[in-house]
Amino acid sequence: MCIAGSIVIVIHAPQESPITSVQEIWSMATQPAFLLYVGSVIVLVFIMIFHFAPQCGHSNVLVFTGICSFMGSLSVMSVKAVGTALKLTFEGNNQLLYPETWFFVFIVATCVITQMNYLNKALDTFNTAVVSPIYYVMFTSLTILASVIMFKDWDGQNVGSIISEICGFIVVLSGTIVLHTTREFERSSSFRGSYASLSPTLSARLCNGNGEFMKHEENLLPDEAVFFQRQEMH
Repeated sequence: MCIAGSIVIVIHAPQESPITSVQEIWSMATQPAFLLYVGSVIVLVFIMIFHFAPQCGHSNVLVFTGICSFMGSLSVMSVKAVGTALKLTFEGNNQLLYPETWFFVFIVATCVITQMNYLNKALDTFNTAVVSPIYYVMFTSLTILASVIMFKDWDGQNVGSIISEICGFIVVLSGTIVLHTTREFERSSSFRGSYASLSPTLSARLCNGNGEFMKHEENLLPDEAVFFQRQEMH
């Protein structure tokens, strides 16, 4: 479901408009809608780091991956700005003279360090097979959302493409929920299965001692009778 939803989103992704300077990206980054998104991300990240991470970070995979994904969405926007600045600089239009370029470099460094720190914590705590798809889905979805807000990618799209992208996002989100619930189910099943080797009657007899063996011998299974006979011989 995650792969299918991602393919739908990529197929119907909007075309990028050409950017001529880093100052143009700065004007997009300082528009009220994107500043509201940045402020919301910072508040949510601080809440998850200082409140949820100490309490349930080692039991809920969404905490560490959520921090990485939110910071990753900001890092992608900043990386795009730095990449555009370097591209224009190599073409002869020097963008390194502008302070906006170095501000984006600082944002990239801060976001990437935070992102890698909590991604390592997630990989140390949970199974990689669970962390990788959930992180990929959350990171991709939030990056698309940040890109739509900052670059207004949906302005030039028709209604059909927008609906297809939303459907793809819902499929991806559903796949993430299934992955998370399946992880919880498998963990509880393996916990119960570790005690399945001994039947309840056998474990009860082991606790009661060999003195009770003759009393319940008629109710023993063949394998259990052989086990107790060997114990008496020793």
